[in-house]
Amino acid sequence: MRVTARIKTLAAAGLVSGALLASLAVTSDNAVASPAVHRAKPTVVLVHGAFADSSNWTAEVGYLRRHGYPVYAIDTPLRGLAFDSAYVEAQLKTIKGPVVLVGHSYAGEVISQVAATTPKVKALVYVAALIPKVGDSANSLIGQFPGSRLTPENLRTVPLPGGDTDVYIKAERYGAVYGNGLPKSAIDVDSVTQEPIAFSAFSDKATVNPPTKTPKWAVIATEDHAVPTAAQKFGANRVGAHLIRTRSGHDVPAISPHAVNRAITAAANSVH
Repeated sequence: MRVTARIKTLAAAGLVSGALLASLAVTSDNAVASPAVHRAKPTVVLVHGAFADSSNWTAEVGYLRRHGYPVYAIDTPLRGLAFDSAYVEAQLKTIKGPVVLVGHSYAGEVISQVAATTPKVKALVYVAALIPKVGDSANSLIGQFPGSRLTPENLRTVPLPGGDTDVYIKAERYGAVYGNGLPKSAIDVDSVTQEPIAFSAFSDKATVNPPTKTPKWAVIATEDHAVPTAAQKFGANRVGAHLIRTRSGHDVPAISPHAVNRAITAAANSVH
């Protein structure tokens, strides 16, 4: 299911173009873009979070395509906030017309940065997400509320050539930390096919605020063991997002796609 790790490494080294990576990632994960000829509805752009890739949005892509939305699922490199934000911005430059930008988990930070500098983003949807303001990091947002199991004893780190470090959730802890609510069969597969995130991404600080006038929706996972529910609500309320609650663990795109689809539809309907 996840076949993009080697391509991501090449992209981070500047050996593969962003557009090529996005097209390969979407094709390999069966998240193929909707035909570009239909622009009556805004384009929905889906950005996955840490430990995942674009295949995480399979259910949402199917729903959106059936309902006539142009849709892209971008496979971000998970190399840090500045790198990933620039990467998503580059992809949006290839899309015509208004965009509804959707981010899960860590990608809440990414889409906030992107929306602040990309006028074509007309609505934001946060899914069990970190929603920062200037100076916030993933560590600070998660750490100010109890309940996260993204703790050192549950993580595996891999030092890389060049000095960076990749972070994984330990396979035997994946269900408790990230996948609670998924079938055991899915946890067994996802725990060993997860995409790593750069350790430095957890301490990267937001440099801009989410745009005040852009409408926002937030899907709040009430049984989240990675990003505490209180952290999600804090961020969402601080930026004035419309709240949609769902009984789900952290992997909301897979566990509770109906809630995500509801938020995306509401966001899309706000775009004129």
